[in-house]
Amino acid sequence: MPKFDDDGGDRKLCIIVSKGTMEWATAAMVLGNAAIGEGIDLHVFFTFWGMDAIIDRRMDKLKVSPVANPSMKIPGTDIGMANMLAGLPGMTAFASSMMHKEMKALDVPPHREFMQMVADAGAHFWACRLTYDMLGLKKEDLWDEVDDVISASDFMELSDGAQIIFI
Repeated sequence: MPKFDDDGGDRKLCIIVSKGTMEWATAAMVLGNAAIGEGIDLHVFFTFWGMDAIIDRRMDKLKVSPVANPSMKIPGTDIGMANMLAGLPGMTAFASSMMHKEMKALDVPPHREFMQMVADAGAHFWACRLTYDMLGLKKEDLWDEVDDVISASDFMELSDGAQIIFI
């Protein structure tokens, strides 16, 4: 295992989450959890379809779409799933169920629980003003741990000097 001497210090990480599927939301929380664990100040900005990850009524229903996903293989093989097969009714539910089982087997918590763990550790969650307005959302639509709704300009100011990851 590589050894890094940086203890986090005054480092800041900003993750932009633009996709609301299970795998992208989980990737953001895995990276965010690692950052928090290293003492790095973490800010997560949710925009466009990434808002599903913080909309309270949707965040427990994130899915994995096998359509147009060349990395998704037929279970137990190295054969990519053809879009014709991936588009069959029930395939998104099947892929999502498989992903839930795989993550549970690896002790990856469900999305809401994972978000809460990262929030409890000190992360800050921000909703994109443009997307919020475009979707006609209200504050009560958002998960309680969302700090606020901010503009892209606010995010630019917030992310000054930070490492940025776009998901």
